Amino acid sequence: MSSLRIKNGRVIDPSNKLDAQQDLLIIDGLVVDEKEFGADFAADREIDATGMIVSPGLIDCHVSFREPGFEEDETIETGATAALAGGFTTVADLPDTFPVVDSRASAEFVVRQSDRAAQCRVVPIGAVTKNHAGEELAEIGQLIDGGAVAFSDGKRPISNPEIMRRALQYTSMWNRAIFNHAQVPELVQGGQMHEGFQSTVLGLRGMPAAAEEIMVRRDIALAETSNGRVHIMSISSKRSVEEIRQAISRGIQVSADVSPHHLLLTDECLVDYDTNYKVDPPIRTEEHRQALIEGLVDGTISCISSDHQPLSEEKKSLEIDNAPFGIAGLETLLPLCVKTLIEPGHLTWSQLICKLTHGPATLLGLDAGTIRPGSVADVTIIAPDETWSIKTDQFQSKSRNNPFDDMVVTARVKYTIVDGEVRFQCRDAESIRSNNI
Repeated sequence: MSSLRIKNGRVIDPSNKLDAQQDLLIIDGLVVDEKEFGADFAADREIDATGMIVSPGLIDCHVSFREPGFEEDETIETGATAALAGGFTTVADLPDTFPVVDSRASAEFVVRQSDRAAQCRVVPIGAVTKNHAGEELAEIGQLIDGGAVAFSDGKRPISNPEIMRRALQYTSMWNRAIFNHAQVPELVQGGQMHEGFQSTVLGLRGMPAAAEEIMVRRDIALAETSNGRVHIMSISSKRSVEEIRQAISRGIQVSADVSPHHLLLTDECLVDYDTNYKVDPPIRTEEHRQALIEGLVDGTISCISSDHQPLSEEKKSLEIDNAPFGIAGLETLLPLCVKTLIEPGHLTWSQLICKLTHGPATLLGLDAGTIRPGSVADVTIIAPDETWSIKTDQFQSKSRNNPFDDMVVTARVKYTIVDGEVRFQCRDAESIRSNNI
């Protein structure tokens, strides 16, 4: 029997409405009720979490680990290692690989690679259409048998409404969500940034907010008629938030997540044509940024995702017209959320942790995002007041495409625990005390 006690921490578990100063006891990879063993129980190992937050392991509802096909950007092993450094114990991997994850065998490959890496849990998201071509549904049932927890065509919008309708009807049989990149492709073709004043000044082709809003309205209508579940990835538009808010009030099964860079930045960040700020959907204006924060505060937006899109330096160093979209964001998500949500007083720590644990666990249908007694011991320990400087050259990720290098931030992940095993420990974290002789 192996045991670990986390002492003196502020334990926050939004799924159980818990926010208290107490110890957390883990035995054989499970959280246990300490009352059954007594405060005098001598655990094999101890972590002193004085002044720290003890949270359920963070969950990211969509990342791109690129394997197979684009291992120069990231692999499942390097991505899972980066996830641990960011405090994540579970991530859902998008199927935008080569070949696409559109068969049972390809979904099982992701699961096997995750098991081999033995870092965080990586669960596959299956493709909606074969080869992401948008013409024929993938083998949904077989993908579920292979471990798929949701369905998406990644950064390719499901533009054919009949395909989307049939996919929603089919996935509703298993109560799985379809994650759509909400965009009308014809309206954003060739675009580099948000369409508006800044794009005009910089001479860059714009991507109008209407491209997202039109697709969001369509998806809401199809979800209503099919009784399916649709999830909008990386929402970025004020009107999209309003549409989803109204749809939820009508009982339609629609949800959304937002990424930290859309909460922190505006389109003015591209004034120097830095490709690290080039993301899809694009970073928009202050009006949209404020609406996204309001959507988090009132519960319209249920999850925060890094939208981890790692890209090799060779790809991102191209001129802005040719550089691909994306930020490698797993290792900076937590401090950026603190900067834009906790420090200004928009969310409490409990509310933020809910968006990173209980919200995505519910979305993905996972028995995770909790530290109730009897649950698997996936735990993140955070130093909420520690100030540090982001250094992209120290990332665990294979890629460095992140615009926040050298930014001074607050809140740092000190330990990440999976299955009761400490799999990440910050280099300056206190050594784990062992009671073994």
